[in-house]
Amino acid sequence: MAVPPQTPVTNAAAARRQSEQSGVFMREVDDALRQDQFETFLRRYGKLVIAAIVIGLLAFAAYLFWHHRQKAEAEAASEQLVLALDDLDAGNAAKAQQKLAALTQTDAGHAALARLAQAGIALDKGRTEEAAKLYSQVASDTNVGQPVRDLATVREVGAAFDKLPPQTVVDRLSALAQPGNAWFGVAGEMVGMAYLKQGKPKEAGLLFVKIAKDKTQPDGLRTRVRQLAGQLGYDALDDVVPVSDEDGAPAQGSAGE
Repeated sequence: MAVPPQTPVTNAAAARRQSEQSGVFMREVDDALRQDQFETFLRRYGKLVIAAIVIGLLAFAAYLFWHHRQKAEAEAASEQLVLALDDLDAGNAAKAQQKLAALTQTDAGHAALARLAQAGIALDKGRTEEAAKLYSQVASDTNVGQPVRDLATVREVGAAFDKLPPQTVVDRLSALAQPGNAWFGVAGEMVGMAYLKQGKPKEAGLLFVKIAKDKTQPDGLRTRVRQLAGQLGYDALDDVVPVSDEDGAPAQGSAGE
């Protein structure tokens, strides 16, 4: 009896089964190889990997603890600062000083605020040198925000103004005595007065005019520098600048000229 010839469909099915069997075998070999490589890696580096994981977890836990502690200390410092200011408002300077002294040993921000408050107390007591020293500590502290340092710089120069060389005042405050700066008016007035000490009435007068015409400045300050400008021959009410007479003295004139 003759065997019927195999059809193309039968041949294709056999080839597919063979391919599937071959694929299964290759996957088993591949899985075995990967498992062997993984076991080899664990034997060689397993302890190091475990140690790294443990160290990472400990570091993360330490960070969480540090962050929580920093937050708790900051909250406690803020509360103490408020209590110290309450003592000052109530006239209990001695109690306030105790709290402020403790705060100077805390984080940079609260320490700076505490020193500013201490300097204010010193000024009220007439201890200008002590106040200037405290302001200087804050002004030179690079761990404190620039706005706080600028405040301390202005207060320091103001406290020691009579004893500072005029050029030192100009050097310390010129950057702040610019239109648009938060301290333009206060710093500008001191720079202008330093110019007068240096025999520079023109520089002083022009600066006083700028401050007087800046409507963002306090009215009292504008009135004061307007009077100073007027004494120097500068009209701070109208757009005017001085023109020189035959003797070279400043006289009233139009600033637009």
